[in-house]
Formats: sequence, structure tokens, C-alpha cells
Amino acid sequence: MKGAILLINGPNLNLLGTREPEIYGDTTLADIENKLKTKLSAVGLELVAYQSNQEGQLVDFIHEHQTAKFAIINAGAFTHTSVALRDAIKGVGLNFVEVHISNVHAREEFRQKSYLSDIAQGIIVGCGVQGYELAADFIIAELGH
Repeated sequence: MKGAILLINGPNLNLLGTREPEIYGDTTLADIENKLKTKLSAVGLELVAYQSNQEGQLVDFIHEHQTAKFAIINAGAFTHTSVALRDAIKGVGLNFVEVHISNVHAREEFRQKSYLSDIAQGIIVGCGVQGYELAADFIIAELGH
């Protein structure tokens, strides 16, 4: 998996497609993963997707894949609470794009603080699930593929 592109999704993102469709739409996480695998494999990049509702499992996944070239991270609620996730990303020097399906700046105040934004190479907010594809396009360009 050396040189892979990681897709890391945090808590409740396994419910995409059924969770609050007025906010998150009806696209499932499997749909997103399949679309990104196709897009990245077309330019010779491998996608390794992972979702967990457990903070420690996300940290372990990052540690185990520290040779990844880049990541797309939607940490869900951990975006606003997890120093551990931030430390794991910084600790392995993982380059990443932070993605949020909804416009977190137009939602509750607690969603407007991110522990990840200042260490991200880019942030995509409020573009729906298309944000994942925009992140992949950015990564492809950054890596010169």
C-alpha cells in the first residue's frame, strides 16, 4: 500500500444515504468509495478506504498507513473534538485534504472549529459529496498524475 491515497471517514459517515438526506444527500459511502477508486485508478493511484466510529481505530489506521502519498479526510464529529487525530496526522506527516459534505460554517457554532484545518493542504466545505471528487482532483494535480 506504499504510495496509496487514503480515504478516511469518521463517525456516522457509514450512514450516508440514509442519515439526514436533506443535509447529506442520498449517496452512500460505498458509492463515494467506488467513484474515487475508479477516478484514482485511471491515473495509476490506489485508493485505500476506511471508516470508523472509533477515534482510536482511525488513529491506528493512520499509523499503519503512514507511507501513504496523500489522504482525503472527513473526520465527521472528530473534526471538532479530536486532538488525538490531529496528532496522528502530524506525527506521520500525512498530507491531506479536509472534506465536509455540509457547510459547517452555516451550522451550529461547535461545528465551526476544526482541529485539522490549519494542518490540511486544502479544505473543501459545503460542496456535498462532490467535495470528495474535488479533493481527488486536487491530489491528482498535486502529485502530477
